[in-house]
Amino acid sequence: GEKTMAHVVAEPCVACKFTDCVAVCPVDCFHEGVNFLAIDPDTCIDCGLCVPECPTEAIFAEDDLPDKWSEYTEINAKYAAEWPVIDAQKSPLPEAEDMKEVEAKREMLDPNAFQG
Repeated sequence: GEKTMAHVVAEPCVACKFTDCVAVCPVDCFHEGVNFLAIDPDTCIDCGLCVPECPTEAIFAEDDLPDKWSEYTEINAKYAAEWPVIDAQKSPLPEAEDMKEVEAKREMLDPNAFQG
């Protein structure tokens, strides 16, 4: 079968990491970094359940990803391969509510895997 497009976590997730998305994902495609979540494009079935769950509206179908965040397609694939799977919801980062509205958080993205 033809490969479906995956969903992509974009910049609004950075420094928030609410994980509401993880609770509804049927295939455990989310991987956890220190302050960001990445979707594994090979695991994602493109069901879209996570999109309305995200409080920061950070998740997009690949076709709908805003141009300004186009690099996040590659960022998700890269980090999903390096970070551990997260399969249960947890508390957001303490600064999440404050960081929700912040623009241009790209350089704040921590490339390190979350250490449980």
